[in-house]
Amino acid sequence: MKNNRVALLTFVTILAFLVISGGCSRFGVYRIDVQQGNVLTQEMIDQLKPGMTKAQVNYVLGTPLLIDTFSQDRWDYVYSQQPGGEERVQQRLSVFFKKDQLTHFQGDFKPQITD
Repeated sequence: MKNNRVALLTFVTILAFLVISGGCSRFGVYRIDVQQGNVLTQEMIDQLKPGMTKAQVNYVLGTPLLIDTFSQDRWDYVYSQQPGGEERVQQRLSVFFKKDQLTHFQGDFKPQITD
């Protein structure tokens, strides 16, 4: 009788483990989208013009993610997104100033040329 209880308990334990582990692998684990940094759009980039002041650039693009302590004439905007545990996508934009005026920018965005 004691052996029957042990066998039944073992069977129930194994069965419960298989049901639980099978459920996890079947449905997967929910992973949230992770967004960090400054969201930049092509519309925002198209507003940048040489000669703009730092205040104007700040108004258009927002506060930069990074400002170099040793060189206040370069601002870096970085945006990364990792949707639901997939591969991370990253965009960068560096904005350069001389005497408080925008000289140029470089990165993953290019100004759109309109005729």
